[in-house]
Amino acid sequence: MKRPVAALFSLLALSACARAPLGYLEGAGPAARSIASLGWGLLGISIAVCLITGVLLAYSIFRRRMPADGLGGGDDRSSLRWIGVGLSITTVLLLASAVWTLLTVRGLSDTSRAAAVTIDVTGQQWWWEVRYRSSTPSREFSTANDLVIPVGVPIQLNLRSRDVVHSFWVPKLAGKMDMIPGQTNTIRIEADQPGIYHGQCSEFCGVQHAQMAFSVVALSPVDFEAWWNHQLEPAGNNADPSPQRTFIERCGSCHTIRGLPAGGILGPDLSHFGSRRTIAAGVLPNSSTDLARWLNDSQAVKPGSKMPTLWLTTNEVDTLTSFLEGLK
Repeated sequence: MKRPVAALFSLLALSACARAPLGYLEGAGPAARSIASLGWGLLGISIAVCLITGVLLAYSIFRRRMPADGLGGGDDRSSLRWIGVGLSITTVLLLASAVWTLLTVRGLSDTSRAAAVTIDVTGQQWWWEVRYRSSTPSREFSTANDLVIPVGVPIQLNLRSRDVVHSFWVPKLAGKMDMIPGQTNTIRIEADQPGIYHGQCSEFCGVQHAQMAFSVVALSPVDFEAWWNHQLEPAGNNADPSPQRTFIERCGSCHTIRGLPAGGILGPDLSHFGSRRTIAAGVLPNSSTDLARWLNDSQAVKPGSKMPTLWLTTNEVDTLTSFLEGLK
């Protein structure tokens, strides 16, 4: 019974792949294109090896059963010779695939081009801390979950973990890289054109592993420079001190906002929170309604997350929602 069910699921998967646009499987950067080419090439080699092996095996069996002189089976030496030919061909193909794989891996680790931007990405249950590095310390800043990069230049990511093993993966831009506690791994990404590229933790890291997403937003160099300069500015919406006091009292022990005396480091930096695309690492779109839902009961939205239930009053939820959405 298990075999028919497995065969059915395999057919459904193949059907889904056949209907999927091929563009979805194409890379949008040099590293991803190399990996995609290798993947398609290895698929072709695997199919060729299976076909050659199957055809020659069937041929040798068929010849063994055919009477050579009307008295017995076929020539065993001929059958073995054809099996040897098949083994030789498939061995060459498999060696070629190994060499191709090693050359691709070597190309992915090439650092001959200097990185235009260096970003520290720290994975933790279950969100991403992102810090932009600069030779001028005053131009460094932190954000969360979304990476913004300029197009057409290599970006170096220094990957770390604060708790368990995570894995950084942006399929359209690069391969996977593990994030291991106590160790820094590096990876290069590069986008060919402006766009938004989905990323995901690809190493099981706990109950909310599937809800640990992020986006890479690629901008033109001019737009990226403007975005960087804007991030260095104090967060807006600071004219009325009342919402600030509410934020500091209820959220300031875990979060921080540049320009306010809130120095929490356990949760994401919320400076310019209103300009982010999502809430809770991709779980909800960043809208006033969904932010209020998150503030009211974060555990109902993302069970097991480190965001505690705050037991906020309706007035506090409305105040914080308006304040945070105004941090553009």
